Formats: sequence, structure tokens, C-alpha cells
Amino acid sequence: PGPAMLADQEQERDFQRFLRRLDEISSLVQGLNSPDPAVKEKAIAETEERLRDQETCKEEESKTMVNRTVINARASDTANAETANIEGFLAVLEKDAKERAKRRKRNERLANALKEKGNDAFRKGDYGTAIQRYTEGLEKLKDKQELYTNRAQAYLKVHEYEKAIGDCEWALKCNEKCIKAYFLMGKAHRALKHYSESRQCYEKILQIDPQKESLFKDCINEVNLEEKRMKDEETAMKEVRSGNVAALSIKELLQKLERPDQSILYYTGGIRLLTGAVKHCTEQTLFRTNNGFSILKDNEAVRRAFCAERKNTAEVDLSVSLLFLWQAVCTGNEENQRLLLTQPDVNAQLPKLLSSGVPEIQKETLALISLYSENENGRRLLVRHQDLTKWLQILMTFVSSTDARASSAVNILSDLTEEERFKTQCRVMLSTGVLPLFTQLLTSAKLVNQAALARCIGVMGNLCADVAIRMQMAECKECWQACLKLVDEYLAVSTPEYQACLFAVLGLIMNLLLESNVTIQYFAVDLSGRCMSLLGDKDGRIVTRAIGVLSRILPASSSAIEEVVKGGVVKKMIKFLKAGGQITSNYGIKTLSICTRSSRQAQEDLVKSDKRFSVLLKLLDSENEMIVGNAAFCLAQCLVVPGAATALLDSDVVMILLKHAGGDATRTSVQQNAAIALGKLCVAEPRHLFQLRKLNGLAILNSSMKYIQST
Repeated sequence: PGPAMLADQEQERDFQRFLRRLDEISSLVQGLNSPDPAVKEKAIAETEERLRDQETCKEEESKTMVNRTVINARASDTANAETANIEGFLAVLEKDAKERAKRRKRNERLANALKEKGNDAFRKGDYGTAIQRYTEGLEKLKDKQELYTNRAQAYLKVHEYEKAIGDCEWALKCNEKCIKAYFLMGKAHRALKHYSESRQCYEKILQIDPQKESLFKDCINEVNLEEKRMKDEETAMKEVRSGNVAALSIKELLQKLERPDQSILYYTGGIRLLTGAVKHCTEQTLFRTNNGFSILKDNEAVRRAFCAERKNTAEVDLSVSLLFLWQAVCTGNEENQRLLLTQPDVNAQLPKLLSSGVPEIQKETLALISLYSENENGRRLLVRHQDLTKWLQILMTFVSSTDARASSAVNILSDLTEEERFKTQCRVMLSTGVLPLFTQLLTSAKLVNQAALARCIGVMGNLCADVAIRMQMAECKECWQACLKLVDEYLAVSTPEYQACLFAVLGLIMNLLLESNVTIQYFAVDLSGRCMSLLGDKDGRIVTRAIGVLSRILPASSSAIEEVVKGGVVKKMIKFLKAGGQITSNYGIKTLSICTRSSRQAQEDLVKSDKRFSVLLKLLDSENEMIVGNAAFCLAQCLVVPGAATALLDSDVVMILLKHAGGDATRTSVQQNAAIALGKLCVAEPRHLFQLRKLNGLAILNSSMKYIQST
């Protein structure tokens, strides 16, 4: 072939190589932007390898291009242009890859640090915090398999089986041969009684690593046995029913439960039939008169299964059946409720059943306790027969549950707070058990049942009616920090769920601020700053409580007063006082009285914001004497501002103050504040004396002089 043909062939080969490289680069770019972590990771690795190859062969490519130019000068311009385009594109890709690699290394360090924090929390049994740390780690590095499997393990501990399965599936996308992911997924499916899926997970492990057969073959056998037990129980129940046992009387059914040496499945079936037979108060009475409450005492097999610390599936089912039975015989029957709590084994097991970690048992135990807590006599039985010192802590743990257990537990807590003896018993474990758990729930608000959390916060607020409990909580630094964190999270997301939690937290804070201590002083500036941010909230209830917190926190710190005055609190309060209801007005005018008492800037701001004191004059006519007293106090403080007293010359202020100072008010403090304001008004602007003389009020003014001098 001639030189021209050789040049054309070489140019064609260069062009085809260019197209292939362009396709490869396009594929890499798509991979780098893929939402799938596994695909993105693979693309990054290929890009980095391509860049390394390019560095090593750069010099050889340069020599080759020189030789080609010598052989075929006509093709050189095209080849150089194509190479320049590719190299320019690769340079951009190289820069992007290096930036990605740099970011990835930084995120890898952060994710590893968060993983270690999560592991530490997991080892301590603080699974909620562990989940939170692993989640934060995944926000830094979404394709880190260990974070998914670790979080799945934590989800298993809190019985969030579906979430555990989801995390295992993501872990397998990162590493399709991750044995830990298959193992944890198998456990989650087994807990959900998905026996076929559980078995497949363990079998997959044996396919990946046959050497682990000795470890995981037992897991497969346990799944097979559990599945068989479930089928056997169904068969046994059918056999019991086929003998027309359901038609037997209460007495005969109880007698059949007394038979010794029967299987757990036999007793479970008998208890369920007995439960079905108790439909009315007549059957409840028959159950009691035939010694039905002695089931545990008279049958060692049943008692042993019910009291077992670590229950197998059959023992769990028997315990749940007993709880159903006791609900049936105790509903609306106070005598049966009393007798049940006098049974030693029942009395001892109730808190253990609540802490068992078995959702079915916990659910029915809560349902049984609810029968007692929802009425006064039942609550008194609980308080009399149960040691409730740990119940607040035990019931509070259910706030982390996503099912009906959370609301049931909080309902019981809400009912029990009506009993003074319960509050007294709560003091024992408050600082060591309850407050650490409560602060953990507040800081993990994103992960818990927020509706239940809001009610739980309300329960803690109600417990603050007990002075000893309130003092302990008000001194707890971690509790204040957790409250501030929840406020910050609400300001960031403002969801309806958080809104209920925030409303409850503000109410709790207001109750805690009935105390005065160093801890409150320490958080005063931060807390008042958060309240200032909440004044712009769309929910009027939130705004009202935020103003209420301001009215109670500001007296604790002059620095806090200074900061809120700088932030325009006076102007904001005047705005709310113009349109607010009585509660908002009460908090708002109290906040203004605190600010104007110690801040000249606040006094001047009030004079500017409340033209001719129209808002204060309106408040002085209020039927609420607290509002009147604080309004008079504010007015007195502001009269030192030049021109303030003169602005009131054409108003009825003298007559209004005279009415309050002259004895119409029932509170002495209101009379004093009105008298002081009247005296200062006349001192600042003597022309008000003419109005005072017309109203024959000089004697009242003279009596107010002692108050003016004392101020």
C-alpha cells in the first residue's frame, strides 16, 4: 500500500481508539454520578487506576506521537487535536477524581470516628445512641458496609426487625459476600417468623464460605425446629378443639389445667379456651370462686414457664395466654383485680415482664396494667401492692417503640402521676435511672416515637409538681442541654411531630424555672436566645410558651436581659400585647417589667414602641390584677425617660392609677405599684398635679411618697 493509504488507515485506527476511550470515559462519569454506592465505588476505583496508567505511559505516548508525525505529517494535526481533547477531558476528570478522593478520605475519617462512638454506645447497651451515631456516619459515607451491619445489629436489639433487614440489604449492595449481613438478616427474619427467608440467609453463608458449616448449620436446624414447633402448636390446638372441649364449664376447664405432666402446648390451649369462656361477670365470679387465680400455685409446669427469665417460644405463648386470661377476668371487676395482685408470682413478675424485651409479652402486660391505672381504685391497688420505684424508668423505655406499646406505656404513666405515693417513689431512681434515660430520649427525638415522647415530656412536667423531683431536674445540666438540643432541632426542621414535643418541652421548662439555682443561671442566656427565635413561630401556642419561659428565665441573669433587649424584645412584646390574649399578656407584660427594671435601653425602647403608652394604658384597665400591677410597674420605670410623662398629659392615666392606688385593687403590690407610678408621674411632669387636685387625690399621692423613696 502507498503512503496515502497507510496514513488513512492510521487515522481511522486513531479515530476508533478515540471513540472507544470517549465511551469508556462517558461510562466512568455515569458511574461516578450513580446513586448506587457499589456502582460509584467501582467507578472511582477504575478512574484512579486509569489515571495511574496514564502517568506511567505518558512519556511513551509522547514518543509515539513524535514518530507518527515523522511517518505521517498529514495525519498529525488531527491526531494531536484528538489527543488534546482527550487529555483535556482526562485532566478535568483527574482533578475531579483527586477532589473526590480527598473528600472521601476526610469523610472516611469522620465515618470511622462516628462508627467507634456508635460501637462504644452499643457496648454500653445504649442502642438508641448507637443507631444515631451509625446514621450520622452513613451521612458522611453512604457506601460503608460496616455502618449498615452495625446499625442492623443495633436495630435487632430494639426489635426493629424490618429496619435491620433493610440495612442488611444495603450492606450487601456494598459487599455482596458480606457474611455478617446475611447472618443478621437471618436473625431478623427468624424474629418475624419468616422461617423460609431466614433459612435462605444461612444457606447463602454456607455457599460463600463452606468452612463455616459447623457454625451456621446449627442456625438452620434451630429455624427448622422453631417452624416445626409452630406447626405442632397449630395441630395441637385443632386436636383440643375437635374434642368439644370449648363447651366445658369454667370449673371443668380449670380442673383440666390441674393435670400434671402435660406439655406446655396443652396448658396453653386450655388457658386460651378458658379465656374464651369468660365473657360476662358471671364467668368472672365462677373463675374466682373455683380458685382460678391459683393456676400458678397449683401447676408447677405453668408457673415455671411463666417465671422463666429467658423464655422459649412455647413459654412466651403460654405467658401471653395467661395475660389474656387475666385481662378477661379482671375487666371491670375490682375484686378480681385485687386478688390477682395478691398472687406472689404475679406481683413479682409484672416489672420483669415489662422489661422482658419480648414485644408480645410487653404488649399484653401493658394492657393488663392499664385495667388498673385507668381508675382510682385500680391505681391504689398498684401503689399498695407494687414497688413502683423503677416503673417510671421501665415505662419510659417504651417511648422508643414504634408500635402501640409506646402510647400504652405513656397512658399508664400519665394515670399514675395522679397518685402522690407514685411521685414519692419516683424520687428514688430519678437522678440515677430516670433522668439519664429521659435526656437520652430528648437527644434522640428523631429516632423515637415523637407522639409518645411529647406525652412523656408532659408526664415529667406533671411530676415537677413534686418539689423534690423539680429540684433534682432543675439541677441536672444534661437535662437542660437536651431541652436546648430539641429546641434547636425544631428550629431546623419545624415538623408537626417536633411541634408537639417542643410545646411539651417549653411547658416542662416553665415548671423547672419555678426553681432558682446556679445551673439555671448558667443556661439563662442560651435559653432566652432560643425563646427569642421562637417568637417568630406560626403556632401561637409555641409563641405564648416561649414568652412564658422568657418571663421566668430573665430574672436569673442580667446578661440574658441585656441580650434580649439588644435583640428587640421590647418591640416584640408590645406587638404581642396589642393582639394577645390574657395568658400571652400576662407573660408579655411581666417580661417587659423585668427588662425595664434593669435596662435603660429597654425603657427607651418601650417609650418609642408604645406611642403615648396606648398599650400600657389598655393593660392598666385589665381585670387581671397581675397584668395591672406589672403594667403600672413598667410605666413607673419608663417615666425617667425625657418626655415620657409629657406624652401622657391628654390621657386618663391619673384617674386610672388613682383608682388602683386608692384601694380598688385587692393585692397590696398592685396598690403600691400604682401609687409609685402616680408619684413618679407627678414628679416628672408637675402639670399632672392639676388633674390630681381635681380628683382629690393629693392624700393618696402623699401616702405614695414612702414607696417612691424606697425605690
